[in-house]
Amino acid sequence: MHHLPPLITDLALMLGAAAIITLLFKWMKQPLVLGYIIAGILVSPNFRFTPSILEVSDVQVWAEFGVIFLLFSLGLEFSFKKLVQVGGSSSVAASMEAIGMMALGYGTGQLMGWSTMDSIFLGAVLAVSSTTIIIKAIDELNLKKKKFASLVFGILIVEDIIAIGILVLLSTFATTQSFFSVETGLSILKLVFFMILWFVAGIFFIPTLLKKARHLMNDEILLIVSLAMCLLMVFLASHAGFSAALGAFVMGSLLAETTKAEKIEHLVAPVKDLFGAVFFVSVGMMINLSVIGEYIVPILIITVVCIVGKIITTGLGAFISGNTLKVSLQTGMSLAQIGEFSFIIASLGVALNVTSDFLYPTIVAVSGITTFTTPYLIKWSTPFFNWIDKRLPDKVKFSLAKYSSEAQTISAVSDWQQVVRSFIINLVVFSVLLTAIIYLSSEVLLPFVSEYFEDRIGAVSASSLTLLLMAPFLWALTVRNEQTESFARIFSQQQYRGPIWIMRGVKLALALFFILFVLNLFFDITIALVAAFIMVVLFAVFRRKIQVLYDRLERRFIANLNDRELQQELMEMQQAASIRNVALAPWDAHLTTFEIAPESPVIGKTLEELRWREQIGVNVAMIKRGQITIVVPQRHERIFPCDRLFVICTDAQAIKMNAVLRPDRKTSENFRDAEVELDKFTIEPDSPFLDKTIRESGLRSATNGLVVGIERNGVRILNPESTITFELGDVVWIVGEKQLLEKVT
Repeated sequence: MHHLPPLITDLALMLGAAAIITLLFKWMKQPLVLGYIIAGILVSPNFRFTPSILEVSDVQVWAEFGVIFLLFSLGLEFSFKKLVQVGGSSSVAASMEAIGMMALGYGTGQLMGWSTMDSIFLGAVLAVSSTTIIIKAIDELNLKKKKFASLVFGILIVEDIIAIGILVLLSTFATTQSFFSVETGLSILKLVFFMILWFVAGIFFIPTLLKKARHLMNDEILLIVSLAMCLLMVFLASHAGFSAALGAFVMGSLLAETTKAEKIEHLVAPVKDLFGAVFFVSVGMMINLSVIGEYIVPILIITVVCIVGKIITTGLGAFISGNTLKVSLQTGMSLAQIGEFSFIIASLGVALNVTSDFLYPTIVAVSGITTFTTPYLIKWSTPFFNWIDKRLPDKVKFSLAKYSSEAQTISAVSDWQQVVRSFIINLVVFSVLLTAIIYLSSEVLLPFVSEYFEDRIGAVSASSLTLLLMAPFLWALTVRNEQTESFARIFSQQQYRGPIWIMRGVKLALALFFILFVLNLFFDITIALVAAFIMVVLFAVFRRKIQVLYDRLERRFIANLNDRELQQELMEMQQAASIRNVALAPWDAHLTTFEIAPESPVIGKTLEELRWREQIGVNVAMIKRGQITIVVPQRHERIFPCDRLFVICTDAQAIKMNAVLRPDRKTSENFRDAEVELDKFTIEPDSPFLDKTIRESGLRSATNGLVVGIERNGVRILNPESTITFELGDVVWIVGEKQLLEKVT
C-alpha cells in the first residue's frame, strides 16, 4: 500500500472538519469564520477527543499562503484612489479609533498585570476591525445603501493602511524595544520610500503589461500571471525587510487600478477561500481550551473594552468629523469587533517570539465573541439611538445638530497652499524615483559594465545611461510644479516671490546633488564637478526634448491610473450607443484620452466636418469640457480648446489621431516666438498713415495688432473706431507683435 505524505492526510482532516462545521454554521446563519476556528480546535493536538493533525509545521506554511492570499484579495478591493476618495470623515474616525483603542488596549493589559510587549500587542490587535465580517453582516442585513454603511466602508479602507503600518512598526519595535529609536524612524522612511516607488512603478508598468498581453490571456493565464505577480511582490517586500502580508496587499492594490481588477478578483476568490479556510483552521489549532478556561476573566474584560471602546472612539471620531449623532452611533456599533487582521498581528507576536503563549488564544476567543455580536449590534444601533434621542434634552440635541452642520463646511484651499503641497509632493516622489535609479545603477549596472568593459569606458557608459534615465525626472523635479494656474497666480504677487525663489533654490540644489552623487560614484570628485557642469549645460540645451519625454511618461502613468474608470464609462457609453444605433469600434479597440491644445488645427470644427470616423475609423465616445460631460456627442458638436476627447480606437488609430490633433509646427513656433507689447508712434508730415483712416492704414495686418488709443491735442480717444482719420501730430497707441511694431514705429 502506497504511503501518503502526512500533509495530504492533514489537509484532508482539516478541510473535512471545516466542511462539516461550516455547513452547520451556515444552517444556523452564523459567521463561517467561527466555524473554521472551531474546526481548527477539533483537529488540534490540544483536543484529545478527535483525530489530530500530525505535521503542524507544514500546516503553518499553508496558513502563511492563506495570509498572503487574504491580503492579496483585500488589496484587490482596496485601490489607492479609494483612499483619496473616502474623505476626511473616514480618515478622522479611523485614526481616532486606532489611537484610542491602542491606548485602551495597552492600559487594559497593564492593569491586568501583563508585560509591556503583551500590552502593546493587545492595543495593536484592538486597533483594527474585521473587513470581511462587517461587509458580510451589512450585506446580509440589506443596509449597504444606508449613509452610515458608506462611512463604515471608508473607515475600513483607512484601517487597512493603518494595519499595514502597525505590522511594520511592531516588527521593528520587537527588535529595538523602542518606538522612538533611530531604527523605527528609518523603518517608517523605508516604508514610505518603497510604497511610493512600488505605486509609481507598478501603475506605470503593470496596466501596460496587461493591456499589451490582453489578446493572449484567457482565465487560466490571467490567474497564473496574477498569482505570480503577487508572490513576486511578496519576495520583493521580504527582501526589503517587510512582511509577506505587505507585499501581497501592495500588489493587490496595484492590480485594483487595472481594467482586469474585477476579473482577477473573481478568479482569485476560490484560491483565497481555500487557503483562507486553512489559515482560519490553523488559527483554531493554536487555541488551547484549557488556556481559555484559565483566562476567561481577561477574555471577558477585553471583550467589553473592545465593544464599548470601539463604539465610543469610532462614534466620537465620526461625530467630530461632521456626521450626525445617529450616523456616528451606527458607525461605532458596526465596527465593534476584531477579525482577520487582528489574527495576523497576533501571529506576528508568536512568530517573533515576543508575546506570551496565552495572548493568541485570548485574542481568538475575543474575536469569536465579538464576531458573534456584530450583526446584533448593527441591528440594534437604530433602536439604541431612538432610545437615547428620546432622553436627550432639546437644548443638547440642538447643539449637537448645529455642530454637525457647521463641521461639514468645506474650507477652500488657497493657491499658496496648493503650490506648497505640489512642491512637497514633487520633491518626495521624484527624489524617491531618482534614488531608486541611482541604487539600481550602482548595484546592477556598474558591476555589469565593470565586468565587460575597461574601467574608464565602463564608467562613462554607466554614468551616461544613468543620467539619461534620470533626465526626465530631474526636469520634473525642478520645473513641473511651476506649470500650474495656482503657481502663475501666486508668482504675480510680490509677497510670494521670496518663498518661491527659496523653493526653486531647494529644487535646483537637490537636482545638482543627485547629478554630483551619480558622477561621484563613477569618477573622482574633480572629474565629477567638471562633468556635472557639462551635464547642466546639456540639460539646459535639450530641456525641451527632455520635457517632451517626461510628458509622455506622465501621460502614460495618468492613462493607466484612470484606465479602469474610463473602461467602466466606456461600457456605459457602449450601452447607450447600442440603444441609439451608433456604430461601435472594432473589438481590439480601447478607450484613449486626447487633450486638445489651444493651437490645434481642429479647434472650432464640428465632428461632421472633421470626418474622423470615415477617414480614421475612430469613434468619439465622450467629450469633457470643464464640468460639462457630453456622452456620445452628435455630429454637430464642435471642438473647443482644452477639451478632453475620449476616443474608441486601436493603437494604430491613436497614432493617426495624435498626428491630426498636433498643432502645425510652423504655427506653434510663430506662436511661441511672437512677443506682444504696447507701443506708440507720432504721425509726422511724411508719415504714410497721415489723412488715412485706421482701416485704410493697414496697421492691423502690418503689426498683427490693434490700435487701442489716440492722443490728439491733449484729448485721449480710447478704443477708436476704424473710421477715424489720422491727423498730423496724433500720438497712436498700438498693441501688436514686437518685431512687426519695430518696422512701423
